[in-house]
Amino acid sequence: MTSDLDRLVEQARSAFSAAVQSAALENEKARFLGKSGAITERLKALAGLAPEQKRDAGALINAAKGSIERLLAERRQALAEMRLDQQLAAESIDVTLPGRARSVGAIHPIARTWIRIEEIFRSIGFDFAEGPEIETDWYNFTALNSPENHPARSMQDTFYVDAHDGEGRPLVLRPHTSPMQVRYARTHTPPIKVIAIGRCYRVDNDATHSPMFHQVEGLWLDENISFADLKAVYTNFLRCFFETEELAVRFRPSYFPFTEPSAEIDMMFTNGARKGRWLEISGSGQVHPNVVRNFGFDPERIIGFAFGSGLERLAMLRYGVDDLRMFFDGDLRFLKQFV
Repeated sequence: MTSDLDRLVEQARSAFSAAVQSAALENEKARFLGKSGAITERLKALAGLAPEQKRDAGALINAAKGSIERLLAERRQALAEMRLDQQLAAESIDVTLPGRARSVGAIHPIARTWIRIEEIFRSIGFDFAEGPEIETDWYNFTALNSPENHPARSMQDTFYVDAHDGEGRPLVLRPHTSPMQVRYARTHTPPIKVIAIGRCYRVDNDATHSPMFHQVEGLWLDENISFADLKAVYTNFLRCFFETEELAVRFRPSYFPFTEPSAEIDMMFTNGARKGRWLEISGSGQVHPNVVRNFGFDPERIIGFAFGSGLERLAMLRYGVDDLRMFFDGDLRFLKQFV
């Protein structure tokens, strides 16, 4: 029996060594130690032996069983170490490779434009106003001399939201930052010098217009503020913004419901590659008496001017960009130019 058990142990050693996966090893274990395995069958056969033979044979079989169990444990350990080595190899890091540098962020060109405009106007005493992007009909249109069914509203078709104000009228994404001027003026007393910068929304989408854009509007109200002050302030702003004295500014008569008289502001560089081309840059005018009343002031005593400019238009001219949509495409090749 001894030689038979020795052969069985060697067979188990060979079978366990050939198993390269845990599942295969457990199958080989069943051949030798399972319910119908070779060792189990030999233990069952002890029942037919005499007591003395049963004791001696049982000791030999249990010794062989112990050897096979040790071989099984050793192979399990070996397979576990192999798996760990494979995992470490797969997840190894070559410390001699250069590190992955974390890219440095930068301020978006429209944000740069915003900051620059705010700094210029704050330097000449203008306050800064903020307000909601979802506005009521009154602040958005009526207070600005555009009552319901006024044809000027069609020039500012915008996005209405599924909500209403206290009078049942729909709320709207503001098409301009003028409502911020109304809100500011109704909570302050003249003299009022304020700029309002923020996002606006209109149904526009081409190389020079976007459904979402940014606008800066300025308002100066006092007892003796004239159109001449508007021309001086805005001309000075353009020369500071573009950092050049080599530009010309003109005011063309136009129409806006919230100003009277009204003017479009054009500028022209008088030197360089863009020399000799007039570019529309802003709308402006003397604040309409009806708007002054809606502010809560007497238009016979309080007078002033207002203007509105698109930040994207200013940024396009400052950085030489031909298509406004490039600012919002998220193309890093474009944006990295402004780092």
